[in-house]
Amino acid sequence: MTRPYIASKADDPWSRIWFDTTPRHLAGPGDPRHVTQALRAGGWKNFGDPDLPHVVLASPDYRHTLVLEPTPDTYGSWWRISSQYWHVSFGGNTPSEILAGFTDALLESAPEAEPDIWPTLQAAGWTYERDERGNERARHPDGITTMERSATLTSDWFSWRAEVALPNEGGGHKRLWHAYFDDRTPRHLLAGFAAALVDPAPVSRGHYDVPHSHLVTQVERGAQGEQLAAAHEARLKASRAAARKARRSAAPAIRPSSVPAAEATTPATRSR
Repeated sequence: MTRPYIASKADDPWSRIWFDTTPRHLAGPGDPRHVTQALRAGGWKNFGDPDLPHVVLASPDYRHTLVLEPTPDTYGSWWRISSQYWHVSFGGNTPSEILAGFTDALLESAPEAEPDIWPTLQAAGWTYERDERGNERARHPDGITTMERSATLTSDWFSWRAEVALPNEGGGHKRLWHAYFDDRTPRHLLAGFAAALVDPAPVSRGHYDVPHSHLVTQVERGAQGEQLAAAHEARLKASRAAARKARRSAAPAIRPSSVPAAEATTPATRSR
């Protein structure tokens, strides 16, 4: 059966002219396949309903799941990633390259020591502060981007949040995107997110694919269709390799007995 030509974003990266866009945290969502196809390459299975506008993925051991369900609510969570012990969510305008810092870390083995998040942000010029209750906050030099670990006013239960909130004419703020992490989220996953958040490398976007064009710089140069497709294929190859390495390191080491069972048993002396 011949597939009819139907113009859609699924035709990317060949269907448009691409612009190097900075800073990445204000560049808009980008292509969700940057996240979903990398997980699929790492062995995650798709359990979504093809008749619903969503993606439902589960890791090979079913320990982790990802759900992408678009919602018209600006403050809604399009992306939800969970395990038995923790839950995170991301708004629809979260750049896929930043979200991928978190999901790529899911394909890798956890480090022996928990990484600290704040030095990564401070090294990128973010300010850091901690109050007497243990709440911590880092702020980007642009004044509209923050990441914090804080407790509610009525409890000592902590959670993490990253947010870009733009000032409006009424003196308030309008959220561009947000990310929420409960405090049980493994720190190496948060570290992957933070590293991607401060990465100065530009991301590829179409000229009209950014939510607030006045906040970003776009230059028509760099990789276009064929180069972007090749880079994406290399990314999927790296995801497969990372997942294989993690599975090998997680496999229990089976040590053979030093003395075979047949040799360890002394045969009885035959009587004459």
